[in-house]
Amino acid sequence: MKKVGIVMGSDSDLPIIQKCVDTLKAFDVPYEVHIYSAHRTPVEARDFSVNARANGFGVIIAAAGMAAHLAGAVAANTTLPVIGIPCKGPVLDGMDALLATVQMPTGIPVATVAINGGANAALLAIQILAVADPELAAKLDAKRASDAAAVLAKDAGVMDRL
Repeated sequence: MKKVGIVMGSDSDLPIIQKCVDTLKAFDVPYEVHIYSAHRTPVEARDFSVNARANGFGVIIAAAGMAAHLAGAVAANTTLPVIGIPCKGPVLDGMDALLATVQMPTGIPVATVAINGGANAALLAIQILAVADPELAAKLDAKRASDAAAVLAKDAGVMDRL
């Protein structure tokens, strides 16, 4: 199975990345986590991206806040799917990061999840890998069924509480 590469611009993004890691672990998907900054370590970020396919990665998740150029910088240097997580920062509640992540030029796509959407980024990465992995696809189907059952159980009990 291909690995998921996870890069974050700063260790302040660790709580969001932890949600990614927890989700990937739940599905037994291999991953690596690194801190690379699009601005402070551009050479390392580029090298990771350029060599990602050869190093066994199938998709990359990039999390960054504020200027949030990391996902775009990664995507510019690989043709692997890149999922951006805009992280909430001290200014504009993460809207700046969201816009910086989602507004990519034609030819350099970045799939973007919600602000601080670590779990959904991991689930999207798993869905991408599951295209070629029936066992992983079955795990996703089971999770969806379990999630639906949990909602229906709450529905069945809501009138008792009202």
